[in-house]
Amino acid sequence: MRAALDGQDPRYGARVAWAFHGLIFVSALIILLEGAEWLPQVVRHMMIVAEFLLLWGFAAEYLLRLWAAPSRWRYALSFWGIVDLLAVLPGLLLLQPHTQSLRVLRLMRAFRLLKLLRLRRASRRLELALEASRDELILFTAVAVLVLFIASVGIHFFEHAAQPDKFGSVPQSMWWALATLSTVGYGDVYPITTGGRIFTGLTVLIGVGIVAIPAGIITSQLLRLKTHPEGDGADGPDNMTKKPMGDQE
Repeated sequence: MRAALDGQDPRYGARVAWAFHGLIFVSALIILLEGAEWLPQVVRHMMIVAEFLLLWGFAAEYLLRLWAAPSRWRYALSFWGIVDLLAVLPGLLLLQPHTQSLRVLRLMRAFRLLKLLRLRRASRRLELALEASRDELILFTAVAVLVLFIASVGIHFFEHAAQPDKFGSVPQSMWWALATLSTVGYGDVYPITTGGRIFTGLTVLIGVGIVAIPAGIITSQLLRLKTHPEGDGADGPDNMTKKPMGDQE
């Protein structure tokens, strides 16, 4: 049952995977078109019926996965368990008349799109790469937060006298620091003093590294898993890239 739901069963896996893909794409199409005022009323009624059918389909999938899981609590509290629940819960709440106007519940149905990632081998390798890089990413996140704070303090020092309405405090300056370090640069807030511009140039250079370093860490782990698939082979939960018997050491 579990292998079939994950699309790995040799007999039914491909059919189940395509069926889930179809349900998710239909759900995305309904979310996309439900606000279109030019749709005929009959099409709107069909979309409502389809939404009910999708809701019960995803609910049945969640219950089957919960039943087939070795540890039901562990599945329910896992990332994919929460995604499966979020694919069902907003629809159930929208059945209540007093909650049908809550747009946030309608928006939460977009979590169903995350279910596409479960049925992809590449997403499993990415999950393993993130897990292997966890310590480095945690350390880098701490460094990024520290750099964000230093950049906010620095630009506040250079610009608070010239632009007190935009850089009047360190928390107010954090928006500029976040946009600059992420190399987005919206342009709504920018320095006008010489010292502020020099400091901005240095911050942009640091921001390039902040974007590139975690990408490099994750890429190196992905290449390692691609080159040495024993990390997600026979011992992994999906047994995706298992080597042939002649290649085993």
